[in-house]
Amino acid sequence: MTAAVFGHDGPWTEEEYLALGETRQRVELFDGSLHVTPAPTPRHQRIQRNLGNLLEAAARHAGLELLETVNVRLRPGRVPIPDLVVTEPIDFDQPMIEAREVRLVCEVISPGNAATDKVLKMHYYAAAGIEWYLLGGAGDRHAAPAPAAGPALPGGVGDQARFRAGPDRARPGLDPAGGSRPLTDVGPLA
Repeated sequence: MTAAVFGHDGPWTEEEYLALGETRQRVELFDGSLHVTPAPTPRHQRIQRNLGNLLEAAARHAGLELLETVNVRLRPGRVPIPDLVVTEPIDFDQPMIEAREVRLVCEVISPGNAATDKVLKMHYYAAAGIEWYLLGGAGDRHAAPAPAAGPALPGGVGDQARFRAGPDRARPGLDPAGGSRPLTDVGPLA
C-alpha cells in the first residue's frame, strides 16, 4: 500500500521520510516502515484541543512549550507524530524535535490506532527516555493519572485517560494539572 500511495519500494530512510513534506494523512516512520493514518475525527480533535488547553498554562509556567502534531525523533529512523508534546525550549525551525527535549507526549486513541498507541508507541516513548505519556480515548470522560509501571492509581480504571511515567525519571518543573488541582478533577474531555 505504501508503494502505491507514495511511489516508493523498500525501507524508508529518515531523509526520504522528511522529503515527503506535509501530507494530508499523518505519516510516521517506524524503523524503515511508514505508518499512515487518516486525519483525526472531530471528536479526536476536540479531545486533543481540550487536553492541550488544560496543559498549556502549566507548560508555560514551567518555561516549556506545548505543540500539536509535530515530528519527534526517538532515534534515527523512528519518528512518530504525537497528538500533543510538551518540550523544553526548542529551535522552531528544525523539522523534528529530539526525544531528549520532550517532557510529555499525549496520544488520543482512535479505534483504528488503539494497539499502536497502547503498545507500540508506549514502548517506543519509554525506550527513548520520555518521562510522561498521557493516553486518552474518544470514549474517555476524565483524565486520571497512573504510573508507567505497576497498577493504576485509584480512579484510573475503565475508560479513563492515564498518565504514564517512567520509573525514576521524574524531574521537577511540569505539573500536568497546572499546580491547582489533581488531573482527575479537570472535567469532561469529550
